[in-house]
Amino acid sequence: MADKRKRATAENDSDEDDNGEQPMEAPRKQAQAALAFRKRLKPDNAILATVRKIADSAKSYKPQTQSLADLNLPNACKEVVDLSCASVMAEIEKTIINIARSILGGNGFGYSVPSRSSANQLYVQELDRIVLKDKASFRPFANMASVRKTTITTRILQLVHQLCKKQIHVTKRDLFYTDVKLFQEQGQSDSVLDDVSCMLGCTRSSLNVVASEKGVVVGRLVFVEDGDRIDCTKMGVGGKAIPPNIDKVKDMESDALFILLVEKDAAFMRLAEDRFYNRFPCVIITAKGQPDVATRLFLKKMKTDLKLPVLGLVDSDPYGLKILSVYMSGSKNMSYDSSNLTTPDIKWLGVRPSDLNKYKIPEQCRLPMTDQDIKTGKDLLEEDFIKKDPNWHKELEVMVKTKEKAEIQALSSFGFQYLSEVYLPMKLQERDWI
Repeated sequence: MADKRKRATAENDSDEDDNGEQPMEAPRKQAQAALAFRKRLKPDNAILATVRKIADSAKSYKPQTQSLADLNLPNACKEVVDLSCASVMAEIEKTIINIARSILGGNGFGYSVPSRSSANQLYVQELDRIVLKDKASFRPFANMASVRKTTITTRILQLVHQLCKKQIHVTKRDLFYTDVKLFQEQGQSDSVLDDVSCMLGCTRSSLNVVASEKGVVVGRLVFVEDGDRIDCTKMGVGGKAIPPNIDKVKDMESDALFILLVEKDAAFMRLAEDRFYNRFPCVIITAKGQPDVATRLFLKKMKTDLKLPVLGLVDSDPYGLKILSVYMSGSKNMSYDSSNLTTPDIKWLGVRPSDLNKYKIPEQCRLPMTDQDIKTGKDLLEEDFIKKDPNWHKELEVMVKTKEKAEIQALSSFGFQYLSEVYLPMKLQERDWI
């Protein structure tokens, strides 16, 4: 028994990892890789000179002036516009008067609701965004399949009319609690709210119903919110919550050179705590995951008012790329409002699939893609907004082929501050974005 224990001990002592390296060899090589990139960094002034060049070129940015009507598309499309409270009330009253006439004429009533299904979506390459085709379905009250949804639609119209009359805003959660028995789930009232926005031809923010605060911003940005002057360099690690009423945000000022769009809250907090925006003047913004309407509107406003380039930092997985595409080309769920919600020409800074080998991300930090991940990646390869950019398409092909993904936090394997001290400065130095 003693001999067996000795042999086992000797075998354990001579064990190598899967790569044929001694147990301490992998961490040593990992540290050497991190040090190699750190040594390649130029002084901050040299990196800033590079960034100033792209910032200067972005100053010539002009908002998209083409409209759907200018393109003569084969399909008729529907878009919404910002309406005043008085205009929204007038549209609702017109709808209800038509319903009353229909009932008095013995025809019952219903609503013609634009279809927001995937089949009714169209990607317009000239505008680089998804739009809604002008196809509608009838939602009758005198039908068991649609009676409840028609009732919800009528109730939402009533509530929105009240909000516009009083000129006050409520959250989607507040709206749900006005009639819980009817709505049953917030998802149902939220969905009908989008239907109502399409029906009336106005943006969802015109209905005076907003989402709860989610996104945050920090860095070299000053703006006025409802009369109060906000300095985003003095908002601490947590940043300034993006106001749900973007129409109350005025007079944006900034000496930033770029906008850094971050997918996750963890990366945002790291950059905020390290005061990355002081070392490299920028504005850092995140929606903490899936983009919400307020964050998308705020980003669009910054891009338009400040004329700054936008660089995106997301996880190296299909969902990170989908999040980036929602900011840039819009979501299918809200394609009817894509002209107001999309920010064109966002550059994919990282973390890209090619970065995993370039920056020698350790194997233990690379996660195997699930079957659903691979399916999502392959579906994205077929999307027009991916096909239009060969570089994006190539990166996604690498991801699907290697079946590997990684989070932004994988960079922390080289040190907690590697993201702000090495990775991002190196990306800026090499102008490594697509």
